[in-house]
Amino acid sequence: MWMIIGSVLGVFLVIAVGATCRRLGWLTLAADQSLAALVTQILLPMYFIDKMIGLDTGTGTESGVQQSISLVPVLVGFTTTSLGFAVSLVFARKLGPWFGLVDDSRQRAFALSAGICNYGYIPYPLAQQIYPSAMIDLIIHNVGVELSLWSIGILIISGGPNPKVKSAGTAETAVSTNVVAWKRILSSGPLLAVIVGGVLRASGASTWIPTPIAGAIEMLSLCAIPMGLLLGGAIMIDYAGDLLGKTDQPDSTSLFPVLVAAVSIRQCLMPVLMLSSAAALTSAFTSPFLSTSLIDVIKLQSAMPAAIFPIVLTRLYNQDVRTAITVVVGTSAAGVILIPVWMAIGVWWLG
Repeated sequence: MWMIIGSVLGVFLVIAVGATCRRLGWLTLAADQSLAALVTQILLPMYFIDKMIGLDTGTGTESGVQQSISLVPVLVGFTTTSLGFAVSLVFARKLGPWFGLVDDSRQRAFALSAGICNYGYIPYPLAQQIYPSAMIDLIIHNVGVELSLWSIGILIISGGPNPKVKSAGTAETAVSTNVVAWKRILSSGPLLAVIVGGVLRASGASTWIPTPIAGAIEMLSLCAIPMGLLLGGAIMIDYAGDLLGKTDQPDSTSLFPVLVAAVSIRQCLMPVLMLSSAAALTSAFTSPFLSTSLIDVIKLQSAMPAAIFPIVLTRLYNQDVRTAITVVVGTSAAGVILIPVWMAIGVWWLG
């Protein structure tokens, strides 16, 4: 338990450093776009390749180099994320008005934000410290999460096949935005890195990589998570300011009921559903279906708060940004306590 708490606090301390850098003007808004592109298109792909082919001998991932690549983690990632979207949307429609979700825009923003957990910058360093052998399954699992986000998630936040996007003047432009969303994932650096890493791993060609290139990949991979956490902290402190009333769409409605609903769905109901489903599947299927490392991924993901990126999509599709900010910042703050609690429960429940 203390190891889990220490690991979680370490991650949030790096996030706090990023927030402090933003407040001191050392990490400016002008740098966000270029740093995000650097992390997404260069550093994270190198991180994925490094872990998948076992170049980093310090994390224990080298012990699983012979492990085969399976599509089961993709299916699990897609299914659990889609379940999160479905549960959050049903809650927002049926009970949302009791929690301040009084219109369609707020309900859609809540369903998208509460439906998807933080599947990147927080779980990666935690997995590296606590479940190093699960790193590859976590990376592949997140491909399924992305597929669910850019299909079901976009359908929810857009309002249907012809969404009203801020910059869109016609339905054709709006539809093209959905096409761009799919192009984004299909051409993204992380997905291409998973494919390249999988091919190198399966073929054994990773042993042919020259030492200087291997060293460069490892050095770049070491930068990915710290840089992502720093940038995440800077972004979250900006949104925390919005949460206190500095939005371009001021609203006097209390945010506390929305926060209660978000924590209840994302950090109470979803962990129970994910852990109980994993326990049921473990007893029903043999280990090749749900490996020990994939069980570790489920334990880790069930403890996560809401992801940050839905705020961006909520802005893009002109839905209620204030609701998305409440869900993301509120569950992240609660995660300081709830992440260790649910990770400990997951160990107790699933072993």
